[in-house]
Amino acid sequence: MMYYSLQQQAPEVSFKEAALRGIAPDRGLYFPRQIPRFSDEFWRDLPKKDFLESAQELMQVFTGDSIPYLKLREILERTLSFEFPLIPLEDSISVLELFHGPTMAFKDVGATFMAGCLGYFSGQTDLKTVVLVATSGDTGGAVARGFLNVPGVEVVILYPKDKVSDIQERQLTTLGANIRALRVQGTFDDCQAMVKRAFQDPVLFENQALTSANSINIARWLPQMLYYVRAVQQLPPEAAPPVFSVPSGNFGNLCAGLLASRMGMPAGHFIAATNSNDTIPRYMESRHYDPHPAVASLSNAMDVADPSNFVRILELFENDFQKLGSKLSAYSFTDAQTLKAMETLFNAFKYTADPHGAVGYLGLVRYLEDHPDRTGIFLETAHPIKFRETVETCLDLELELPMQIRGLLDREKVFSDIGTYEELREALR
Repeated sequence: MMYYSLQQQAPEVSFKEAALRGIAPDRGLYFPRQIPRFSDEFWRDLPKKDFLESAQELMQVFTGDSIPYLKLREILERTLSFEFPLIPLEDSISVLELFHGPTMAFKDVGATFMAGCLGYFSGQTDLKTVVLVATSGDTGGAVARGFLNVPGVEVVILYPKDKVSDIQERQLTTLGANIRALRVQGTFDDCQAMVKRAFQDPVLFENQALTSANSINIARWLPQMLYYVRAVQQLPPEAAPPVFSVPSGNFGNLCAGLLASRMGMPAGHFIAATNSNDTIPRYMESRHYDPHPAVASLSNAMDVADPSNFVRILELFENDFQKLGSKLSAYSFTDAQTLKAMETLFNAFKYTADPHGAVGYLGLVRYLEDHPDRTGIFLETAHPIKFRETVETCLDLELELPMQIRGLLDREKVFSDIGTYEELREALR
């Protein structure tokens, strides 16, 4: 499998080179040259098959010769070492829980897979690999945990000051070892802009390999399709193709689901559910892409005004708006609506959702109002404990500390403050 830049001004590369580069020399995102379509039989037999075996078949076509079969199997065993339970709430609505991994967020899948890939690649060279990542909340912790003590790899995480929760900040600032955290005076979009600029700075590549662990990196983005596959695998044999409602920020997660659909996975429709950062809902109405400055919300991991992965979604649909609109709807919701949805989920179903999952629920409910014959799944992307103050205040309860979080609260946060690209450049040098 070869990968090309969406800017069309850079050479095609292998999976290995695309993963190590993160972003193409022309600043474009990498995209697979072919998207294989698996047979109807493959998808029909999915409930009877071993999930790990199916995951290997799906990912092998994208990694190609870059990773040997047995090594890929080892990486996937670690990546998929926890469950993604599908929980019915009522006849037409289920929730897919993606927070049972080490940092209790859906990004554990992509971060762990990418760490395995780069760990394997770094063992083939003497050059140090620096993983540079911007986070709006959960990415940083997942990447930090996934890459902790991986030989030959150093991780540098940029996160916006006062715009992540306390537990999220602790997950990315308390590990030490090969993990460094830089607190940025600005928004996630500012952090992401710095990361993109760094990849165009030749000085930073003189004595090290620099790559990204955001979902702009194919090794972070591609494996996220696997939990959509796992959701479909858990459905009853007679179930209709489900509607997926995805809490969306940088749109890598949604894009992975749409990719799985292009590969033949049964899916009736997709919903991009956003908070007040509504660039894509407005685009779907007007066909005019007009990012406003990012605003802070209760669902902070989605506080993204200019989502990087939307260009990949457009590419999946050949930049044809009619094709896109037939498969994707987009809705935005306020913090007040989010809190109300959390109350509804708790009171009606005894289900405790975090703010991101609540936005996903709102998106699904909104779509089902116009399509009452459909059934759907919304994604719960983070454990409620990661937004402890919001959840406990909203629902008037006290959350139990999960095993993954115990011990974090006593650790000292270690970070450096930066405000400009020049300060990032100096830190990387």
